[in-house]
Amino acid sequence: MRNAFAQEMVLAAERDPRVVLLSGDIGNRLFDPFKAAYPERFFNCGVAEANMMGMAAGMAMSGLRPVVYTIVPFVTTRCLEQIRVDVCYNAQPVTIVGVGGGLSYASLGGTHHACEDIGFLRLLPGMAVVCPGDPLEVRAGLRAALAHPGPVYLRLGKKGEQLVHTTEPELQIGRSLTIRSGTDVALLAVGHILPLALATADLLEGRGLSTRVESFHSVKPLDEQCLAEVFANYATVATIEEHSLIGGAGGAVAEWLAAHPGQRATLRAFGLADRFFHESGSLAHARRSLGLEPEVIAATIAGV
Repeated sequence: MRNAFAQEMVLAAERDPRVVLLSGDIGNRLFDPFKAAYPERFFNCGVAEANMMGMAAGMAMSGLRPVVYTIVPFVTTRCLEQIRVDVCYNAQPVTIVGVGGGLSYASLGGTHHACEDIGFLRLLPGMAVVCPGDPLEVRAGLRAALAHPGPVYLRLGKKGEQLVHTTEPELQIGRSLTIRSGTDVALLAVGHILPLALATADLLEGRGLSTRVESFHSVKPLDEQCLAEVFANYATVATIEEHSLIGGAGGAVAEWLAAHPGQRATLRAFGLADRFFHESGSLAHARRSLGLEPEVIAATIAGV
């Protein structure tokens, strides 16, 4: 995903001379093509994320379209005050790109786990939260973010994510993407966990449950049209995310459901429990340890 983002940034800068890129002392080689093409539009702000976010807000106020990039905990939690006051309070079109969403940096331990960021940022007034499901969605998501009139948080995985789409999708903020059709169960997959949702759907199909899969990339604003459709027509709707069950996409859908009672479907939310993960290892190890696996999710939905 980060490679797709870096490649799309060069194209974005080519299309729009207002686009500038700010990095928190990360991705220096990754952004070599951008720096070679547009050296005056790249800013390595160092390990000073709060200052970087203030710079981005000021650039946006001056008519530029800044994109801020670093690892998720450092571009969200560390500078949350600046995002809230400098960016959101002033409704500035800053695109905040976090790499390593969820447990992508599982090998680096708790400081690099990012399991609360969706909750932090969807709470802020005016902030859009977009979690692309594969590298092609990253490209389309960046274009959508740069066309958006207000702030956007773009949550990426890390690298090596599986391609789900064969061609680049028409991604709109506030509209999910149907990946697979089905009639019994609807899986709403948030972000780079999309391939896991597809594997879960395969297992459910094997149990005789026709399963729809949505890339539910837009956590804020929600795709209310999609929600109205799936809750009216399916027996089970399940959100799947690599994020805390508190404050994430499952919570956002539950809030929508509370405001729209009397639906046919039952909501099941799959994510991470309210506790820190005190281990280091691969992403697969972390997901296995925390029960975020297709076999576990499918068995829970099927009731076996």
